[in-house]
Amino acid sequence: MKVTESGNSKHRQLQIEDYLQRVSAEQKEYAEECAPPKMTEPDSTNTDEQKEGLLEQILSAENLNRAYKQVKRNKGAGGIDGMQVDELLPFLRDHRDELIESLWDGKYRPQPVRRVEIPKDNGKTRKLGIPTVVDRLIQQAITQVLSPIFEKQFSNSSFGFRPNRSAHDALRKCQKQITEGYKYVVDMDLEKYFDTVNQSKLVQILSETIKDGRVISLIHKFLRAGVLVDGLFEESPEGVPQGGPLSPLLGNIMLNECDHELEQRGHRFVRYADDMMIFCKSKKAARRTLDHILPFIEGKLFLRVNREKTRVSHVNYVKYLGYSFYIYRGEGRLRIHPRSIQKLKDKIREVTGRSNGMGIEERRIKLNQVVRGWTNYFKFADARSLLGDLDEWLRSRIRMVTWKRWKKIRTRYENLKKAGIKETQAWMWANTRKGYWRIAHSPILTKALSNERFKRIGYLSFKECYSAK
Repeated sequence: MKVTESGNSKHRQLQIEDYLQRVSAEQKEYAEECAPPKMTEPDSTNTDEQKEGLLEQILSAENLNRAYKQVKRNKGAGGIDGMQVDELLPFLRDHRDELIESLWDGKYRPQPVRRVEIPKDNGKTRKLGIPTVVDRLIQQAITQVLSPIFEKQFSNSSFGFRPNRSAHDALRKCQKQITEGYKYVVDMDLEKYFDTVNQSKLVQILSETIKDGRVISLIHKFLRAGVLVDGLFEESPEGVPQGGPLSPLLGNIMLNECDHELEQRGHRFVRYADDMMIFCKSKKAARRTLDHILPFIEGKLFLRVNREKTRVSHVNYVKYLGYSFYIYRGEGRLRIHPRSIQKLKDKIREVTGRSNGMGIEERRIKLNQVVRGWTNYFKFADARSLLGDLDEWLRSRIRMVTWKRWKKIRTRYENLKKAGIKETQAWMWANTRKGYWRIAHSPILTKALSNERFKRIGYLSFKECYSAK
């Protein structure tokens, strides 16, 4: 679809008819399953001449087609209307005409998001807002057009929810700052950031770049859509509900103002979403930086800083993206933070518990997923000896749950014999009254369920996965 000015109603109707013809021809393409592509900036979006044609780009057949595929790949739960992702295509076949026309006319009204609370490491919960599948489609279409426009404005020190950037890149940047002598940090904590964004300020910032008022109006409607909590509607006068495709981009757009302010003041910093650290060479400089940046964040951006958690500290004592830091021979190095290790152990305890209803094969697959994913994320840490200890602990957990599964004396006796244990020893240990964890560390069970046997069965090892990186 060509990018045109929104003219009279007759011209717009011709645009709608042209669009609907193209959508009909692409229905088969909608249902294709394809590998998720890397996030790249599409060449079709001219960020210098967008002016007032953004809605046309958002509602183009090509863009909506890409948006549908991305929503389908992301899957996820349904919103307040109960519609699931698999039901989106039939809905579009029956209602695409009125959906597109309502977006052109400015009459489209997003539905309230469904409130879901996700447990956090500190025992509290993070509030997520799950939009309906249709609203997710529209949000994704908006994000695909706006993302390359704002990418050109974003700071090189920002890494969260951006194309071709990751948490690992942010950590590498932290290492570089530490190695260059910036050993003190302002560990900034924004209090419930996504829940407290000032919507008026956000719309003002958006309007400085987006000159198509129809798109600004549509985004504002998503911000004010409200929340459904236990069947009761709540207004959303502030905040950007987490859970939709648009919220990460809007969060970055707001905090980009802070990024530019820090750059203008000559500060070194690293930001991943709302997790930000400002690096300084001395404790005094870090305290001065904190005192000077607080009025901007709270007075200009109207964000809330958690004064209790925001602190000035040496890099040895901070946690960032699950890692911690240390300095060795003047070089900034990475290690795994103790709380990340504790979180891993809690997850493994959950998987190796007998009450979760998992079978032997399902448990093995799940444990391998945990080991592979966790090791892949923490592959940049200096952790070889730590991972060896974790392997021993994991094997003990597997032995313990296996011993519990061999519930009866006869079953334990027979399985110990099959594993090569002599009859007298097998019978003695089958009748033992020692605790499960103690048995898991016993020489008899270590021999019966050896590390070599676990490897043959297909259990992965933290240390081997780490060495393969």
